[in-house]
Amino acid sequence: MFSEKNKPVNNSDLTKEQNKIAQGTVFKGSIESQGSFRIEGKVIGNITTPGKIVVGKTGYIEGEIDCENADFEGEFKGQLKVKSLLTLRATAKIEGDVFADKLSIEPGATFNATCSMKGAVKSFTENAKKERSA
Repeated sequence: MFSEKNKPVNNSDLTKEQNKIAQGTVFKGSIESQGSFRIEGKVIGNITTPGKIVVGKTGYIEGEIDCENADFEGEFKGQLKVKSLLTLRATAKIEGDVFADKLSIEPGATFNATCSMKGAVKSFTENAKKERSA
């Protein structure tokens, strides 16, 4: 009944798509996408996606990233917000502010950043209120 071009688009299908910024490419500006990214080139700006960002050995990002998962082999400077898992490979170089739920760092990676992890610290007053109400 529907041809391929008239087929309704499902948002979950969009996050499976992968965008690529190739080595030798320089992108300046903000990027918003429903799909994941593989970056081998240079990005000066912000990237927002509900998917995964993979930065290869030749990849460089300066700006802000907001994503679900990230895997770095290249360089990053700025603010990095990862809702789930951030993986830093041995060749990764990270500088700035990092917010992540989980963090994995291989030996050899450079991590010069302030790091906040979700759920790592609960205030004493929150725990005391829970004990009193129980």
